[in-house]
Amino acid sequence: MITTGPPAPPAHPLLRLRLAPDSTLPRRLDGAWWPHSYDLLAELPPLLAALPRGWGHIASVTVNSGAWSAAPGRMLVCNQVVRLRRAAAPHAPDTVVLLSPGHGRWDLLVVPPDTTAEEAEPLMTAAVDDRGRVRQE
Repeated sequence: MITTGPPAPPAHPLLRLRLAPDSTLPRRLDGAWWPHSYDLLAELPPLLAALPRGWGHIASVTVNSGAWSAAPGRMLVCNQVVRLRRAAAPHAPDTVVLLSPGHGRWDLLVVPPDTTAEEAEPLMTAAVDDRGRVRQE
């Protein structure tokens, strides 16, 4: 009799990203991202590679300084330099802000990596709900 073990996990974990539908109305959140770890250098490249082409080149990423592991001020992603900024944002501690010159700004909810699937699903769904509050500029 031949037995097999459990299937091996994928070499590259699937990106857990949900983006809000395109809309002309401003939103508080533009989507949700559920990274696998707090290692920004490992998590950021797959995120940026998966964003819509219409968002252009993301030149700057701002993250909560208390949530992420240390990272340099810049990193190379898809042969383009991305500036990494760390901010203590008490009003939005669980967000990542993506800036693309000439294209716009997008705020994504960051679901903590250690969140269970049962807890993450409603958070990600709520982040892309069309009834989300308007972003205060």
